[in-house]
Amino acid sequence: MTTEAIVPVTVRVPKIVSELSQQRLRAARWFLMPMLIALCVVAGWPLLRSIYFSFTDASLTDLYGAKWIGFDNYLRWQTLASGKTIYRGLLVDSTWWNAVWNTLRFAFWSVTFEAVLGMIVALVLNADFKGRGIVRAAILIPWAIPTIVSAKMWSWMLNDQFGILNDLGMRLGLLSQKVAWTANADTAMQAVLVVDIWKTTPFMALLILAGLQMVPKDIYEAAELDGVHPVKQFFRITLPLVRPALMVAIIFRLLDALRIFDLIYVLTPNSSATKTMSVLSRENLFDFDKFAYGSAQSTLLFLIIAVMTILYIWLGQVKFDGGDR
Repeated sequence: MTTEAIVPVTVRVPKIVSELSQQRLRAARWFLMPMLIALCVVAGWPLLRSIYFSFTDASLTDLYGAKWIGFDNYLRWQTLASGKTIYRGLLVDSTWWNAVWNTLRFAFWSVTFEAVLGMIVALVLNADFKGRGIVRAAILIPWAIPTIVSAKMWSWMLNDQFGILNDLGMRLGLLSQKVAWTANADTAMQAVLVVDIWKTTPFMALLILAGLQMVPKDIYEAAELDGVHPVKQFFRITLPLVRPALMVAIIFRLLDALRIFDLIYVLTPNSSATKTMSVLSRENLFDFDKFAYGSAQSTLLFLIIAVMTILYIWLGQVKFDGGDR
């Protein structure tokens, strides 16, 4: 009987896998290159130009002849002969800080209500019932309507003379007199919030529903066998597992809410109670021909959004690959 020696064969799979990964990485970079170039041209360059103009005395009639003035658009002061010091600039502009407050208030309440209502709608759509597909499609209609169209539609509905909401309120006895919802400073912000919540809640519900679809059904079956109450199931199972999707949905909506423009501009264009940073910046840039001052406002708007987004991602431990840190 002869014994043959078994010689181990070395398989270089890691090298093949490594080369394949490198090829995929190179291909991904080439596919991403046009998008990155377009992003730099469309977004990066205008942003840098706006930041530059905020340190100049530029106007719409003489953009290229602008002179460098430093931080005068942000803060400058002058000491009079009497010894009194007068401060001017964006950082001491009460109109600007009123717009900042309006924007933050709008963002907080809109995102809060949309997150709560979006969670409720997502839980309903995640349930198994007849006609679920039709309901899922119908719930997206408000979000699919362009914002300008929605704002104009609601401006007619909220009109104090011929609006349907005032008419229904008078017929049902809910109102004693017609209300100018968007023209009254006491109700303008509430009217804008209602329109935004109506339109954007489906978007929040769609993102949360995607997270609910990833939750294994076996967990709920085991919880039911153990006799866990449905409310406790939501707080102990559903909410922790859907938290990554919820956090990402909130950050997307927060970005939109902080730079809100079109809805405010159509519904309440001249109301100081709802005027946001974007609306005020646009007025100075084009309506009042204060291009440098409007650029300073745009720059501060960008910085405020960037800081709040970074803080939210850091404090909320948001991770965009679907998990937490």
